[in-house]
Amino acid sequence: MSGAGRRLLLSGGVLPDGTAADIAVDPDAGTIVEVAPALDPEAGDIVEDCSGMVVVPAPAEPHAHLDKALSAMAAANPAGDLAGAIAAWHAHWPELTHADLVARATTAVEAMVANGTTAIRTHVDVGAGLGLRALDALVEVRAGCRPLVDLQIVALVATPLTGSGGAANRRLLGAALDAGADVVGGCPYRDPDPAAATALVLDVAAGAGLPVDLHTDETLDPAVLTVRDLARQVGERGPGAGVTASHCVSLAVQPPAVQEEVAALLAASGVAVVALPQTNLYLQARGVTTAPPRGLTAVGALRAAGVTVAAGADNARDPFCAVGRLDATETAALMVMAAHLTPGQAWHACSAAARAAMGLPAGGLAPGAPAELLALAGGDLADAVAGGTANRITVHRGHVVARTTTTRTLCGVPEPLEV
Repeated sequence: MSGAGRRLLLSGGVLPDGTAADIAVDPDAGTIVEVAPALDPEAGDIVEDCSGMVVVPAPAEPHAHLDKALSAMAAANPAGDLAGAIAAWHAHWPELTHADLVARATTAVEAMVANGTTAIRTHVDVGAGLGLRALDALVEVRAGCRPLVDLQIVALVATPLTGSGGAANRRLLGAALDAGADVVGGCPYRDPDPAAATALVLDVAAGAGLPVDLHTDETLDPAVLTVRDLARQVGERGPGAGVTASHCVSLAVQPPAVQEEVAALLAASGVAVVALPQTNLYLQARGVTTAPPRGLTAVGALRAAGVTVAAGADNARDPFCAVGRLDATETAALMVMAAHLTPGQAWHACSAAARAAMGLPAGGLAPGAPAELLALAGGDLADAVAGGTANRITVHRGHVVARTTTTRTLCGVPEPLEV
C-alpha cells in the first residue's frame, strides 16, 4: 500500500498520438493527478520506466465466458459452428467440477490482467442441467481476483425462459441473482417467445435494480431481428443506461434502411451494443463459399447513429472459438481489419466504450480520470496495437498489478568452420 502523498509516476512514455508525456497517479485516490511532458520525481514516488512505451487507457473486456475459457481440448467442437459449440459444451456439463471451473477462470483472468485488462464482464451459464455450479465458481474467482480486476458476473440463463417449459430456468435465474450475479442475462432470440422473454428479463432486472446484458441475434439469418424489439421495449420503459445487446450479428445482413432504423431506436433507448469479432468471425458463415459475410454487427450504422459500440473477445480457446490470446490488442486489431475502424476508434471500442457498456466510470488520460492504464511497447497507439507486444505494465485503481518483460536475442548465422 502507498503512504500518504506517495505517487505512482509513469515516466518516459508517450501518449496514444506519440506525444511525450509523464503521468502521475495518486494510488490512494486511484486517479490521475498530472500529465505533462516531463515530471520531476518527488520524494517517495514509485517510478515506472515507460521508455519506448505508449500509455493508453486500460482496456475493459465487456463480454467474456470465463466458465468456458481454455476448455477446447476437453470439449471439442469438430463442426466448428455455433450449434456444434452449444452441443459440445452441454455434453461437457456433467464433467465440470468446481476446482476445474475456478482454475481455468482464474488462469484466464490473470492472463487478461497481464495483457492490460482491468475490468471484465463474464457471462456464466445458469440453467436446468447445470444449476448454479458455474456461477458459484465464478463468485469465488471474483473474490479471489478482486485486487487485480473489477469482475462483473452475468447470469446467462438458459432457454426456454417463457411458458411452462421455462419454469425451472426462471427459478434458477432468481437463485443466481441471490447467489451473487451482478447482471441479468439470457438469450431471448432463442426462446419460443422472444418478445415475452425480453420483457421477462427486463422485469426481473428492474425488480432487482440490476443491469441487463443479452445475447442478441447471434445469427446471419435476416429473419431474426429481436434487437429491434429490445430497443422498443427499453424505450417504452424509459431511456436509460444499463441495457446491453451483445452480438447483434443479423443486423449486418439487413438492408441499409433497416440498419439505420434499428440503430436510431438503439441510440434513442440508450442500449449499448457489443461487437465480438473474434468468436463471431470464427462461428458464423461456415458453409458459405461465395463472399461469406464477416459475422459482425452493423458497426458503421450503429456508430453513425450515436450508439455506444463496444468490442470484446467473447470466447477464448473453448468450443465456441479455438483460438484467442485474452488480449484487447487482438480484439482491436480485428475491429480494424474486419470492421474497418481506425486503430484509435478500435481502441475506444475496447476501452472507453466497453467501460460505458459495463456501467463503469469513463477512463482517460486527463487529471481526475480513473487510473486504469496500460503501458505497452510502441511509438504510438497504432504501433502498439499492430505489434501486440508482451511487454506491458498494467495499472488498476492507481496501482501496478502486472508487469511483463521479455528478452529478444537475434543470434545470427554462425561463421563457417575453417577446414
